[in-house]
Order: sequence, then structure tokens, then C-alpha cells
Amino acid sequence: MAVMEQIRKRYSVRKYEDRAVESEKLAAVLEAARLAPSARNVQEWRFVVVQDAAMRAELVEAANGQKFVGAAPVVIVCCAVDTNYVMRCGQCAHPIDLAIAIEHMALQAVEEGLGTCWIGSFFPDKIRALLNIPDDIMVVELLTLGYPADTAPDKKRVPLSDIVSHETWGF
Repeated sequence: MAVMEQIRKRYSVRKYEDRAVESEKLAAVLEAARLAPSARNVQEWRFVVVQDAAMRAELVEAANGQKFVGAAPVVIVCCAVDTNYVMRCGQCAHPIDLAIAIEHMALQAVEEGLGTCWIGSFFPDKIRALLNIPDDIMVVELLTLGYPADTAPDKKRVPLSDIVSHETWGF
């Protein structure tokens, strides 16, 4: 599948089949994250893969009551071990680096016939307590993973001409 096709097919899945993700597919998704670029090649990401049904059920409360989080056969807790580096542009590197790695996983998931959903509505302290994540580790995002049990909605995107200007700011 071409990358643009994966991009077009990728959507936020909020309903999953009650079906395990094969270990080789999960490994391919995680390998996609490992291969992602990072500022100064720090590779500060760490991923806690949660597949246990009881633990996923506990993650629902930590994820602001979002029931589909517990219904996904895999929840990947995306963390950063180094949060100190600020790039010359003034941006902290770790959220950007994690975002790149997470979207690599999301696109590889499409290639594997799987779906994902980025979860930003969660309580980091509850996640840390459930998964024994040290206080100095930043929990950046959660990513659900599994076989979609719904269909992709139509993507509503603004025209390219509304988001791209050439040579100077032209909006």
C-alpha cells in the first residue's frame, strides 16, 4: 500500500472487534515507532503495551471514562524519558518526537489492517499508578490499537489553498 493510501484510510477508531492483535502485527507497529526520527536522535520514547483485559478495564477510568479504551485489544501508553531538551526554535522536543513515533505506528497499523485512536484525555497520575511508571517519566499519549468494528467516516478537511501559502504569509 502506498503511504498516501494509508494516510487516506487512517481514522480515529472508537469501536474495535473483540479480536486479539497478532504478535507479528503488534511487533511491526512498534518497529515503526522505533524507526521514527527524533531531535538529536535522542529516541526518548518508551512504550508500555497493555493487552491484559483487566488492566485495560482499569485504564478506562484513567482515560476519563472512555469505554472504547478498555474495549481495544491493545493500549499503547506512550512515554518520554527525557523531557528537558528544547530545540532552537523554542519547542520542547519530546512531544514532537513522540507525535512522530505515534503517527508512524498509526500508519503502520493501517498497513496491517488495524486501526488506532490517539487519546489525549487521560489522567497521567492515574496511568502512572496503574502501570508503575516512575514520577519522572512523562506520559504523553495513549494509543488504542485493534481491528476496527466500524467504518471510516468521511474526512472533512479544509482545502489545501486555505492552509498553504508560498514564499510569504498570505492568509
